[in-house]
Amino acid sequence: MGLSRLAALHGVATSYSPSADVTVSVPDDTVTAVLAALGVDAGTPAAVRKALDAAESAAVSRLLPPTVVVWSGEPLPAALTALPPDTTLTIEPEPAPGATATPPERLTQVANPTASEAPASGAAVEPAGQAPGWWSEPPLGVHRLAARTPDNRHAAVTLVVAPARVPQPPARVHGFLVQLYSLLSARSWGMGDLGDLADLAAWSGRSLGSGFVQVNPLHASVPGRPTDPSPYRPSSRRFPDPVHLHIESVPEYGHVRDRAALDDLRQDAAALSEAVLNKGALIDRDAVWELKRQALELIHEVPLTPGRRAAYCDFLAGQGQALEDHALWCALAEVHGSDWHSWPEGLRDPRSPHTARARAELLDRVDFHCWLAWLTATQLDAAQQAARDAGMAVGIVHDLAVGVHPAGADTWSQQDAFARGMSVGAPPDAFNARGQDWGLPPWRPDALAASGYAPYRGLLRGLLAHAGALRIDHVMGLFRLWWVPEGRPPTEGTYVGQDAEAMLAVLVLEAHRAGAVVIGEDLGTVEPGVREALARRGVLGTSVLWFERDWDGTGEPLPPERWRQDCVATATTHDLPSTAARLTGDHVWLRHRLGLLTRPLEQELAEDATETAEWLAYLARLCLLPEGEGDEEAAIRAVHRFLLLTPARMTGVWLPDTVGDRRPQNLPGTWDQYPNWRLPIADAEGHPVTLEELASSPRLHRLMEVLSPRPEHPGSRTAPPGARRP
Repeated sequence: MGLSRLAALHGVATSYSPSADVTVSVPDDTVTAVLAALGVDAGTPAAVRKALDAAESAAVSRLLPPTVVVWSGEPLPAALTALPPDTTLTIEPEPAPGATATPPERLTQVANPTASEAPASGAAVEPAGQAPGWWSEPPLGVHRLAARTPDNRHAAVTLVVAPARVPQPPARVHGFLVQLYSLLSARSWGMGDLGDLADLAAWSGRSLGSGFVQVNPLHASVPGRPTDPSPYRPSSRRFPDPVHLHIESVPEYGHVRDRAALDDLRQDAAALSEAVLNKGALIDRDAVWELKRQALELIHEVPLTPGRRAAYCDFLAGQGQALEDHALWCALAEVHGSDWHSWPEGLRDPRSPHTARARAELLDRVDFHCWLAWLTATQLDAAQQAARDAGMAVGIVHDLAVGVHPAGADTWSQQDAFARGMSVGAPPDAFNARGQDWGLPPWRPDALAASGYAPYRGLLRGLLAHAGALRIDHVMGLFRLWWVPEGRPPTEGTYVGQDAEAMLAVLVLEAHRAGAVVIGEDLGTVEPGVREALARRGVLGTSVLWFERDWDGTGEPLPPERWRQDCVATATTHDLPSTAARLTGDHVWLRHRLGLLTRPLEQELAEDATETAEWLAYLARLCLLPEGEGDEEAAIRAVHRFLLLTPARMTGVWLPDTVGDRRPQNLPGTWDQYPNWRLPIADAEGHPVTLEELASSPRLHRLMEVLSPRPEHPGSRTAPPGARRP
């Protein structure tokens, strides 16, 4: 019981329920290892007793929790209303974002004043649901709160004051979901880039009435050959990857003196694209970056104009230590390799004298990587501006990965914030009996709270600066994460709870400041109450057609009117089969060829065909399939007609679906058996399709007519190339 009680006090689960009627106990060794990663020694019975006594004593004497959340306009939390009478509260507000003036003055108020301390008119009782009269709400922000009772008990904690909800889409909108690397244009250097993103947004917004474009995470990757192609295992989530730069859009490009060298690089880049588009080659991120790096080295030699220099300096000042650390890690990785654990011992600490000397010695390379971050940020801004100029209600939807690579820049620069020897994953379930280990070290909840959530806030601000909306992968991680101790199988992990109220409040606050919508990927096993908590704060969910059934009743397809409103409704995602593959059963055959099926092929095919036929029959009953059965393209249109019948605020169209692509971008459970994250968008025959070909595709336009029928008055939308004039 002692270990269980100690674990509970630190948010570590000793059991979990994979289904309503099943409870699984967590091994004691796992609990002990997780507690050790949180700085709690539970290795012996005596250590458990000592740690438990300390934790219970702290809990009893604690005046306030480490973080207090106040939702603007809502009743105060019990942590404040239950304070002893006449407790003095001193609030030190944080400066407003971007403010350079004198810091705001401290705010002082008395909690739960006795009659002698209350205002003369204070006899009135506050209406239910309102804050008490003694409370004067501070400005929105993350502040420091000090409390002192009349008997001199005191506490100093973080106070988060957040708006009640995140911004919402202004109206029902539709848009594309795309993995940016897969979207090559005639001008790409072997993979899709930020120039292509801006062009896709401008075209789809103006010609198709699209309201957003959602992309994969554009986080900085871990360098190396080969680079891990997954955008969901980055070196840093705080800064973008310069591999996405459109080289010709850098203003200094036109002033490079060695034009011959640039021309040679452009020819090599054209050869890369030719190989991907016409010769069956996979997207080679390493080859693309090598060419772009050489070009950027040449461009970096061109002096910035005074105005550009001033803008660069402003960027450096705004990013501060975080950017300097990231750029230094990149410079050190060029010398010592991309795993900082193998660097000389003195360099493993970002604040050591050895690292300070290296910083001075590598100043030019540090500046180069800071400059790359600035260029990438400017092109991200340009893409969002192109989207807004095209009339998009939301614009670019950026994606936040669950975590980072254990050897990357974030874990080096923020070592105290990460749990050592732990990895994030998923417990065993009906779809994966062995569980999952994603190889991503988790943040320590106690370290986040102690820092006032500084790493989390910096991360959100960096992403939201260029976004109309933010998608959060595995949004359930704001509430709890499955921790797997190093060297153990995922089945021997356990859940570690977050301060979900604080994580949500910081998210809502930063999204409010950025004016950005927030979308949570909440597919799979979701803890009871999580979806409701997210919806209460305006965070949209994700609903995929094939998973939306009446699970509590008949098990049949869920009628459109019963879908939730606060979601992005879509037919598929990057981790699922394309709609064409789903309709034809190709995805089952693919998994069979790769040896991934756990049941006989005939059984898998029969079950898949039954589910698909059930959906198609339902679509036909709703008169959404006027073309009749047997027409794959028509069935895809019917699926999207159905999505429009739901009340979903946002409808996402998987861009490869518009041309009948049958291949998934990622096949979970595979590593080198399948070319995950390296495929260009292709048509139904598997031929790669460029952005220009997409824009002129009759099949794409037939599908998009379903979502945004062309108005009758001429001139309001751009017709597809080759369209006959009336």
